Amino acid sequence: MMIPYGHQSIDEDDIAAVVDVLRSDRLTQGPMVAAFEEALAAKAGAAHAVAFANGTLALQAAYFAIGLQPGDEFITTPLTFVATANAGMWLGGSPVFVDVDPETGNMDPSRLAAAITPRTRAIVPVDYAGHPADITAIRAIAQRHGIPVIEDACHAFGAAVGGAPVGSLADLTVFSFHPVKPITTGEGGAVVTNDSAYADRLRLFRSHGITRDQLERPSEGPWYYEMQVLGLNARITDIQCALGLSQLRKLDRFLHARSRIAARYAEMLRGVDGLRLPSELPGIQSGWHLYPVRLQDAFVDRRAEIVQKLHTAGIGVQVHYIPVHLHPFYMRRGHARGDYPNAEAFYAAEISLPIYPGLTDTQIETVVQAVKEALAT
Repeated sequence: MMIPYGHQSIDEDDIAAVVDVLRSDRLTQGPMVAAFEEALAAKAGAAHAVAFANGTLALQAAYFAIGLQPGDEFITTPLTFVATANAGMWLGGSPVFVDVDPETGNMDPSRLAAAITPRTRAIVPVDYAGHPADITAIRAIAQRHGIPVIEDACHAFGAAVGGAPVGSLADLTVFSFHPVKPITTGEGGAVVTNDSAYADRLRLFRSHGITRDQLERPSEGPWYYEMQVLGLNARITDIQCALGLSQLRKLDRFLHARSRIAARYAEMLRGVDGLRLPSELPGIQSGWHLYPVRLQDAFVDRRAEIVQKLHTAGIGVQVHYIPVHLHPFYMRRGHARGDYPNAEAFYAAEISLPIYPGLTDTQIETVVQAVKEALAT
């Protein structure tokens, strides 16, 4: 049976929580959504959390909250899943990419200031693989220019910088609850913020732009509501939130398991010819969403062969990510190979090894042995 690169960890408590909601009167827009949001905000060190049907909608809502409009630019990294850029484009914004730090795969703050223009409306660092971006340096630059920071922390729920939880550091922080993420709601996402005005706009966007509060015209009766902005139905269900709330109680255990697996890989793969291992920078607590090893230069041309050997051996490795600017959609809009050499080199060498809380010591040993054999032959 294939060992996947990521997998959900579901137990009987999770199942019981979902069944309880299925037996209740409210499957959506009920009490579990508010309970989940309250617990998320507390865990992330933020005043507000607004949950969404998936992480991509959460990103789109964050762009909406800061007022991204057609003609605006937002700065992000090319080494991410396409949703980071796509979500802003749906609102008419144009992504401007900044190359990555070769060590972490995160946005290189030293390159950020040169990318800012009068049209820049947001800066959107990505916490690649669960390792937080250098949010202190990025925010300092953003504040000098009066630009909000949206942290794409879809890999990094539960991670920390200097003991401060991811979610407490940026103007808005976006999480994903896809099954391979730190916790899951099946599909789902959230935005956390300390700004009540942003939180109000997030909630408005989530429900068609409709409100029953702060009406522009007098109420005509108890049925009355107004659509004041163009929003979407981006609501999450009580079923999902019941699962999420149950999962959230286990987050610390999940993070400890991921950290332990990363340490085991580091111990067992250290010194293996052909591999460069990931690391945590000082003061960082990574969420270890991925364990992204990279092939050394002499092995890069063999990556497809090595990945195929691992798949044949039952190891479901993956590659994260094809740089956004190299997808045909973006290349047709003027981007070209060679634009962001660090991101391209990172991608060309990267292989994500399996890491998830349920991975056993025996499976770790199987992965390590298969990696060694694939590199040696």
